[in-house]
Amino acid sequence: MEGRGADKLCGRCSFDCGLHNYSLRDIFTWRLLKTILLGQVLSLLICGTAVSCEYLASSKVNTPMLQSFLNYALLLLVYTTVLSTRKGDRNIIHILKTKWWIYLLMGLADVEANYTVVKAYQFTTLTSIQLLDCFVIPVLMVLSWFFLKTRYKPVHFVAVLVCLSGVGAMVGADFLAGRQQGSSSDVLLGDGLVLLSAVLYAVSNLCQEHTVKNLSRVEFLGMMGLFGTLISGIQLALLETHEVAAIEWDLRVAMLFAVYVLCMFALYSFMPVVMEMTSATAVNLALLTADLFSLFCGLFLFHYRFSTLYIVSFIVITVGFIMFNAVPTYTALPGSSSSEEDPAEDPADLVAESTSDRTECQLSD
Repeated sequence: MEGRGADKLCGRCSFDCGLHNYSLRDIFTWRLLKTILLGQVLSLLICGTAVSCEYLASSKVNTPMLQSFLNYALLLLVYTTVLSTRKGDRNIIHILKTKWWIYLLMGLADVEANYTVVKAYQFTTLTSIQLLDCFVIPVLMVLSWFFLKTRYKPVHFVAVLVCLSGVGAMVGADFLAGRQQGSSSDVLLGDGLVLLSAVLYAVSNLCQEHTVKNLSRVEFLGMMGLFGTLISGIQLALLETHEVAAIEWDLRVAMLFAVYVLCMFALYSFMPVVMEMTSATAVNLALLTADLFSLFCGLFLFHYRFSTLYIVSFIVITVGFIMFNAVPTYTALPGSSSSEEDPAEDPADLVAESTSDRTECQLSD
């Protein structure tokens, strides 16, 4: 009580539900602002992939596996090449000898997550996909709890509920605007594919967070490029040879492929940076606004109907994202040793350290 009184005397506000130990000055830091901005950059990159896919579909191009293969091939060209030039236990040969099967499973989960969610559009509606795709967040929180030893505060669960209510507003706006894209030929199969995709994405994101925080971003991206290219290449040869042969290539189609691949490459390259600063769960909360950016673009490019619920949804999701990142989570696993920032110089990191100390004491009790 004395601490709270001192805060009031200093003109500083405090919060409850996990925030009561932090003042506004501690919460709204430059680090939090960077996290918000970087999360929206990721959403804009996904928006770029969605818009380019929309135009490709209008050009009668339906080759999701080819598009994924080109992205993984670019990762292979850049990051796997860098791994090949390293020496010692950081070299690709040593990594393959010791951990090849781990990265094979990670690559398989990532490739199939991308493929199953695209395949789901053939069987179910956009509304179902938007709702069920959010299943990745609770699955990721459960996996992080058991495997990364992440411990959440009440404010984090409240923040997730706030973000999901924002998604509900977005789906409601789609329904009112009559934007029911996709198919309804086999809704049960389509919904099952979305749920499977959400689980695979959660597994892939969990592995990514552990790798970039404890090993290196380059190792993760290099091995993802290697195994992603291998797996998607085999799947491409088995499933999409006829679709690829049917593409009528011209400058427009080539430019759309280039935009898609560059946006995906930037997304894969940039996401580990944001994940090092926050967590896989926080990144997925930020990505909930990607559909909204795509909708805003669609208002001008594809003449979608506007609804004020889209604005409400964006604000609600952003508020939930800020709430989630305002208080750091505790994890028993060490952070990345490749970070160039000095944790002691960042106020947000000082808060994280004090949170970890308090949580360790509670666990020991």
